[in-house]
Amino acid sequence: MGRIAGRFARVEPRRRVRDLVLGLLSDLRRKNCWTIAEWAGEAGPHGMQHLLSRAVWDADAVRDDVREYVVEHLHDEAAVLVVDETGDVKKGIHTVAVQRQYTGTAGRIENAQVAVYLVYAGERGHAAVDRELFIPRSWTGDPDRCRAAGLGEDTPFATKPDLARMGWVTGDEVYGGNPTLRAALEERGIGYVLAVACSAEVPTKGGKFRADRLVKRLPKRAWQKVSAGRGAKGHRFYDWAVIDLADPGPSHHQLLLRRNRTTGELAYYRCFSPLPVPLTELVRVAGSRWRVEETFQAEKGLAGLDEHQVRRYSSWARWVTLGMLAHTFLAVVRADEHTHRPAPADMVPLSCNEIQRLFITLIVRPVHDATHWLGWSDWRRRHQARSRISHYRRQAASQT
Repeated sequence: MGRIAGRFARVEPRRRVRDLVLGLLSDLRRKNCWTIAEWAGEAGPHGMQHLLSRAVWDADAVRDDVREYVVEHLHDEAAVLVVDETGDVKKGIHTVAVQRQYTGTAGRIENAQVAVYLVYAGERGHAAVDRELFIPRSWTGDPDRCRAAGLGEDTPFATKPDLARMGWVTGDEVYGGNPTLRAALEERGIGYVLAVACSAEVPTKGGKFRADRLVKRLPKRAWQKVSAGRGAKGHRFYDWAVIDLADPGPSHHQLLLRRNRTTGELAYYRCFSPLPVPLTELVRVAGSRWRVEETFQAEKGLAGLDEHQVRRYSSWARWVTLGMLAHTFLAVVRADEHTHRPAPADMVPLSCNEIQRLFITLIVRPVHDATHWLGWSDWRRRHQARSRISHYRRQAASQT
């Protein structure tokens, strides 16, 4: 917390942001301003709500602190930046950027927010270092709606790949199929391994061909068994092959192919590198993409990333940034434990889940008296009474 303390001019928000981050790390069944305020010992939720909505502090500056914290403690010369989006299912229509859209979180079209994250993935660990909310056209075309949600009236529509123009990256077909993103990375001399559809056309010296047609021309000897990295059950072995593509300059463009050794299912990747790299390096980068799913799972399950109940953009940015910070703390402790205090042979190494459990139980579990819990019970009942009266009044007005 000392890293971000300077972002808060007053002592009150400094103390409250610490309590909020600890609440995000807690074992609360649900995490929002109400439950965290009660857990932290405050008399009501207004202080936490104020911290997210009206207090003066820069969420982007704190995000920069999180990025420096990640790079310093999880530093890896061979680290890969993985770009991917995740959805948060939400109710109503007033929460910023919510609309009915497909989200992989639910596996179907739902009323949801979608955000793009950039994850730093290295040998010592992985954590998110950047985030941006995907603002659909249904919002950018409605200035009044944008203004009500704390967005500028001139907020431009940006596709998900537009939000990801940074770093040395890997990503799924949403990003691999976007030529503008690929061109931006190539212009900066940044290598990429981006998934593409089987129907993607790629340039070869013999002309343009669909990726799935090129794979049929490969001889058996072109395939090599290579691990895409360690998984929960051991190495993830696949058969891999690479095809050189037509290069307009001194750089190297290739099509990387992955084949499941059991089912024969194929995956395709467009690759670029300023200098020649071996197949094993392309496979390593492609395999890093699985880290982003692990990051999303940990940030949502352990740090409440998707449990925010806020409507405005600034509040969303503040909540998810602090959620990123909370998860990064766990990832850093895990990396240090694995480096300096490796587990005995008869134990698995400490996980982020186990570290969170020990940290909260042994160090920061708050203890409050009966007066505190009864006071919160009174608060909830009064709020529910006000809400019920307001609902009845609106219902009566609509019937007149």
